[in-house]
Amino acid sequence: MQLPIRSVSDLGLAVRAVRKQQGLRQDDTAGGAGVGHVFLRDVERGKETVQLGLVLKVLDELGIQLSIDIPGEALTRLNGLREKGLKPLPGRGKTGA
Repeated sequence: MQLPIRSVSDLGLAVRAVRKQQGLRQDDTAGGAGVGHVFLRDVERGKETVQLGLVLKVLDELGIQLSIDIPGEALTRLNGLREKGLKPLPGRGKTGA
């Protein structure tokens, strides 16, 4: 089922609902995703500053697929960027050794 997510709280509630529906405890889910139980608790409570990469691991552990809806005009640009490959952003004050 598609569910619009408009806030971190929306996502957190969805994560909690799916986890509970699957009969999983927070610590078991967190361990399976490779994150701490405090992190998972923060996700479920809608903490604004959680790391997106780790949230994606939690979603994967629960079988939740995340997608976005972008404007059609941006799809051509996105495909062009994919063809070029992602390049890292220039460093911000860091010097390479």
